[in-house]
Amino acid sequence: MSRSIVHMDLDTFCVSCERLTNSKLNGLPLIIGGGERGVVASCSYEARTFGVRSAMPIKMALRLCPQAKVMKGDMELYSKLSHDVTQVIEEKAPIVEKASIDEFYLDITGMDKFYGCYQWTNELAQAITKETGLPISFTLSVNKTVSKIGTGESKPVGRLEIPEIMVQPFLNPLSIQKIPMVGDVTFQLLSRIGIRNIQTLSEMPAEVLQRMIGKNGLELWKKANGIDNNPVEPYTERKSISTEHTFLQDTIDIKNLKSILIGMVEKLAFQLRSEEWLTSTVVIKIRYANFDTETKQSKIAYTSADHTLTRTVTDLFDKLYQRRMRLRLIGIRFSGLVRGTYQINLFEDTEEMLSLYQAMDKMKRRYGFDAINRCAGANLKTKHKDVP
Repeated sequence: MSRSIVHMDLDTFCVSCERLTNSKLNGLPLIIGGGERGVVASCSYEARTFGVRSAMPIKMALRLCPQAKVMKGDMELYSKLSHDVTQVIEEKAPIVEKASIDEFYLDITGMDKFYGCYQWTNELAQAITKETGLPISFTLSVNKTVSKIGTGESKPVGRLEIPEIMVQPFLNPLSIQKIPMVGDVTFQLLSRIGIRNIQTLSEMPAEVLQRMIGKNGLELWKKANGIDNNPVEPYTERKSISTEHTFLQDTIDIKNLKSILIGMVEKLAFQLRSEEWLTSTVVIKIRYANFDTETKQSKIAYTSADHTLTRTVTDLFDKLYQRRMRLRLIGIRFSGLVRGTYQINLFEDTEEMLSLYQAMDKMKRRYGFDAINRCAGANLKTKHKDVP
């Protein structure tokens, strides 16, 4: 049976949030990002007409669009409004996957027996805008890949339906860069042999593609042919990730305790980024030598950045550890998880910091987590216990 999968994406989410609180920003070329040495986290359609794009250095963006207004961004506001939108969708949709702070998948298969799927989705989009003030685009199609590509093509305030019979005609003329898993390296590789649109890619033998680009070749071929059997997974499926460290001997060495905490943060933050999660709640746990256990938590804006999480964890530890007794265990838990990538943290990052994270994560994936650590977290070895 053909599925009915909806992809919904809030249009220029951060920009729309800022305009919601300050109507004077309407119509202006707007860039959300962090400082002169930072990068573009989000930009308005007015700025995009000048060639400004996400992840572009702020300096380059201002050369392209000197009249643009640059704002640092308010992640607390964005997190709150994202939560408001999520609540509206969850109240009405049977199965919802929150793919990121501003992006959702819905499985409404079977709803056409009682109600037109497109009409229902259109009314949901209208309800979201009415209740939150935020513009949203959607595409209704047969799977997640086609729906996501459709939303990208239909923005802003897009309303698109792609039935099964129209999937391939819709995909064929598009650039292969429209396929979510095609990055710059894959695009350059395929371009060199004349594959630039999806139709050409879909007609290529799957086994040849697999030999060219490895294990992802078959998956890429499927997407080019409009095939994607991945289910819509409720975003609450994984509630938290955590780790604990039990000391061989009870300790009161503050410097060593903080060093180990930083190492634990690095490990969990790397896991967040690798699995494409963002956390909004940080919990720290300590257990004294007499087995008394205390915890403290803090709500934060969605993130997966080491430096943000380290700052939160060390602040919590300073507030929690007041009894000056020896400790036998420390633990960290990140909860309130939603799907999302590191791009969400661009507001306070510089080009150098982003490059550093990407390089460190690449080395950790290739050589193992312990292959590279910050100096402060280098003391963390294998004596800790992961908690599911």
